[in-house]
Amino acid sequence: MKRANNQVKTIFRYVLLVTLAALVGINVYALNASRLAGNQVPMPFGVGASVVLSGSMEPELSVGDLLLLREQESYTEGDIIVYQSGAMSVVHRILSLRGETVITKGDANNVADEPFHCDAVKGKVILAIPWLGYAVWALKTPMGILLTLAAAVILVELSYREGKTKDDEEKEKIKAEIRQLMKELEQNKKD
Repeated sequence: MKRANNQVKTIFRYVLLVTLAALVGINVYALNASRLAGNQVPMPFGVGASVVLSGSMEPELSVGDLLLLREQESYTEGDIIVYQSGAMSVVHRILSLRGETVITKGDANNVADEPFHCDAVKGKVILAIPWLGYAVWALKTPMGILLTLAAAVILVELSYREGKTKDDEEKEKIKAEIRQLMKELEQNKKD
């Protein structure tokens, strides 16, 4: 039973460590994409994520919702999309498509957005996860990245120490068995 518990703990640590490493990697990738390339919503493999920053899409989407996006071959009126406007990403619904021009509007807004070229569209919203965007915001801050790295280092250190402790315990058991065998051997010699 104890061995099964230790295996579960070890597997959990490795899964958590891989998750933390993925978070750090994604943060580094997103930071490079936004700072170096000016791309606020990187879309590796045609999939990306964005966080709702304003209430312009209420009640459909709320501030702090995490959005998962997918690039589409084409978009239709009524699709909720994320597009890049300068250094910002905007989440709005398509009102109309006129050739290469897209016109969008936030559901809670009174006025449509300025028309823009379809190349600015990052993707269509395929899933909205309420409140998870707040966690993503926190993880993207310098403090969030630092805490993620610290957690990864602590997990690695704990795993190392646990392994070393187990090794030391095994060595002590072996030494005790050797001492016992030596005693028995000496006892047999005397007899």
